[in-house]
Amino acid sequence: MATLIITEKSSQAKDLRAALGDRYGRILPAEGHLLRLAEPDEVDPAWKRWSPTLLKPDGLYPTRPDQGGNKAAKLQAITAALRACDEVILATDCDREGQLIGQEILEHVGYRGKVRRALFTAQDPKTLRDAFAALKPNDSMRPIYEAAVARQQADQIFNLSLTRTATKTLLAPGTRGVIGIGRVKTPTLAIVCLRELEIRNFKPEDYFEVVATATVAEGSFQMRHAPAPKDRIKDRAAAEAIARAADNHRGPLTVTVEEKRQAPPKLYDLPSLQKTCGQRWGWTADRTLAVAQELYDGDGKKLITYPRAEARYLSENQIADAPAIVAALTRLRGFAHLDIARPVIRKGKSGHFCDKALEGVSHHAVIPNVNVLDDLESRLVRLTDDEKRLFALICRSYLAAVMPDYEYRQTSVTMPVPVDNKPVAFRAVGRIPLKLGWKAAFGSAESDGKPEEEAEQTLPPLTDGEPATLSDPKVEAKRTQAPPRYNEGTLVDAMQNAWRFVEDPALRDRLKEAKGIGTPATRAEVIKGLRRQNLLGADGKWLMPTPAGLHLFETLRAAAPTLVDPGTTALWEMKLDEVVTGRADFRRVIDAIASEADRLIGTLVGQRGVALDLGLPAPKARFARRGTAGRSTAGRSAAARNTAAATGDATKPARRRTRKAATPPMASRRGSRGAAARPRSARLRRLQLRKARWPPTRRHRRRGGAANRPNAWSPSPAVWRSARASPSPIPACATSTSAGVSWINMPVDRSPTAASKVATPRRFARFWQY
Repeated sequence: MATLIITEKSSQAKDLRAALGDRYGRILPAEGHLLRLAEPDEVDPAWKRWSPTLLKPDGLYPTRPDQGGNKAAKLQAITAALRACDEVILATDCDREGQLIGQEILEHVGYRGKVRRALFTAQDPKTLRDAFAALKPNDSMRPIYEAAVARQQADQIFNLSLTRTATKTLLAPGTRGVIGIGRVKTPTLAIVCLRELEIRNFKPEDYFEVVATATVAEGSFQMRHAPAPKDRIKDRAAAEAIARAADNHRGPLTVTVEEKRQAPPKLYDLPSLQKTCGQRWGWTADRTLAVAQELYDGDGKKLITYPRAEARYLSENQIADAPAIVAALTRLRGFAHLDIARPVIRKGKSGHFCDKALEGVSHHAVIPNVNVLDDLESRLVRLTDDEKRLFALICRSYLAAVMPDYEYRQTSVTMPVPVDNKPVAFRAVGRIPLKLGWKAAFGSAESDGKPEEEAEQTLPPLTDGEPATLSDPKVEAKRTQAPPRYNEGTLVDAMQNAWRFVEDPALRDRLKEAKGIGTPATRAEVIKGLRRQNLLGADGKWLMPTPAGLHLFETLRAAAPTLVDPGTTALWEMKLDEVVTGRADFRRVIDAIASEADRLIGTLVGQRGVALDLGLPAPKARFARRGTAGRSTAGRSAAARNTAAATGDATKPARRRTRKAATPPMASRRGSRGAAARPRSARLRRLQLRKARWPPTRRHRRRGGAANRPNAWSPSPAVWRSARASPSPIPACATSTSAGVSWINMPVDRSPTAASKVATPRRFARFWQY
């Protein structure tokens, strides 16, 4: 009995072959989704024209083979294998999308044989062998598949219908662009716009703190009166009164000494990796993902695990890999100074190895790949600077996770100063490292990313109750700061934690469980799409809405707040939960979301007259001349266009070069190419040069011309004149003895495939086919 195992990607197939061999059958990988949903006009030709219409077919959108990458070949291979097998094992990711990727292939092909499901959250050999020893009937996964279908169909109906409606109703007449509306895209725009409005509406406030020098028997140190934000001193006179009271005040110190420990930070998933790279190096989210993907599957690299991770934990089966990974990394020069005799293993949600935290998650945290440790150094020489930097960051994160806690002694000192019969506290904090522990992995050049709570200093030896004298008090003026704009890394983090922008407690909890809006694999593309549509711009590494983006947000927030609310995703997830638990039919969920989209279409149609201008540049004239005479204003700068409008030049009709006007003059005896104007594009320039070289000069014909050159020919001047006079793409008459072709009195074929119907010499065909 033949069995086929379908995986989601090539790396899964490779790991399965290494762990199982051919024990369970033939293994073939997909490449993510091998199928796409049909476009609206493929379902109904009337939908080809954009209009404010609900794009919902009578049934479901059918699937079509996706042509991207190597997908068509992989689908063909899987389809052929399905015809010859009796059983299928789906070994795609264990989440909702993974179930859809595998099962939609079976539905598309119409496979009706036995299907079983392998569920695993890690791809180490033991986990894979355990998963295949406990295969489940795929019928038990049917509700998850139906929930995935409902999400996919609803997204298509919702996003495309509202994008077309917004573009046709909100876009200013005569302007270019597409107003993208989506369940994830529009709330992401809202997050950036809300921060921008918060910055614009922010009113800085002055406040004051008092600093004084405390002197004890063993030395001196700084003490500060800095109340909490809600109790800040906003009156300078009050601060100066405190400073006067503190001058030469003598009193006892309250000294508290604590031995503290700090555990290492969590391992990286993709969002935290994008956030860290954005903060440290100014990388975009897309750049971080691209570099990580190259480290994962680049030729001769494969140094890290799957980068689109959505969890910051490892499975407990991976504890056994820790000694080997540590030993290999500490052999590298950058980590040779670290003393990790025995890795420290921390289990549970407060640690790094936790099976429970990976339930329902497809990919564990990003760590170095245990399978390439034997030739690690030879792979490192292939890396670019960016790849080395990112790989070192991932290595530091893993090494820190298996190193001891950071231990330190913290001394807190307070002294009350009476002001108007009320005590005002001056404080100082000092920290003495006892054991660096995991902080040694980051070194002095890189921090662990956690800010210090208070400014710390080195304190002299102190005892509780020891008297001290305050002197030289100073009033420091400070000012509140507006929150910073998002960069791409912090915006990805905000998308993952979008529950913070939702007020309803039930929706907050469900959105937190869903890990925000979007997925690790799609968030960078969502941001890129907003920038491409000119709804988001950038000031250096900081993202900010364009005027059009802010205008769109304000319009939607007033007319259709559902579109800019991250809680919409939570509502969808709750509906999909009902499908998974069998409390709702997936078609009814699709119908309910389509009804909401239809209502929103009516709302947007009522906003006609908004006249949103995305500010995208008009397309340049394809054949515009470089000279100033008759030049179109489309390609000029704004200042030049304004000048032209003021002087009346803008009203002159733009001259457009045609094929006939571009015909070069006859070449001179010395082979001159003529004086035709040079076109804008390189392709047209090459075309003009070909025309200028033909017909060959007399000198070329004297050397023998076509008689000595295969696939070329030299017409007489009479033939050239006939060719110029003929409207046909092929001269009326020609002769070529070298190619064995007689074209005298040959009827002209004007069809686009004329070059394939006649034995045209190669150089001639290249010239005339344009």
